[in-house]
Amino acid sequence: MRHNKKFNHLSRTASHRSAMLSNMAVSLIMHKRITTTLAKAKALKKYVEPLVTKCKQDTTNSRRVVFSYLQDKYAVTELFTTVAAKVGDRPGGYTRIIKTGFRASDNAPMCFIELVDFDENMAKTAKKAKRTRRSSKKASDAATTSETEVPVVESTTENAE
Repeated sequence: MRHNKKFNHLSRTASHRSAMLSNMAVSLIMHKRITTTLAKAKALKKYVEPLVTKCKQDTTNSRRVVFSYLQDKYAVTELFTTVAAKVGDRPGGYTRIIKTGFRASDNAPMCFIELVDFDENMAKTAKKAKRTRRSSKKASDAATTSETEVPVVESTTENAE
């Protein structure tokens, strides 16, 4: 029976799996988006999200803990400077997995995994979604100014006659 064996072993030994996830995490942090198989992306998401949460507190201990996972000082610096600045107020969900189809050679499901706050295309669509037709300060200001101008013009025309 396989009780308490929840994570995907990815058909690899423990040392190979940890080295692969570490290298993929470094690539994700440095490039902000990588293309991989769906199973590896899901495993990487569970590996990277606690590291990004840890980078919100910029202390020596948290840097050492993250370095023990990544083993790359440039990736740790990038994580604690650029990435931490963007995700400082986000409560979780730092990565996004988007399926792209199937690989031609072996029909494996492919996807790309990216850091959420670094995708400009998704950020633009999110800003458009906030806009509504009902409440617009510019429209309401224009309506109030036009209403105030109309009585003034009418009163001046009445006085002129």
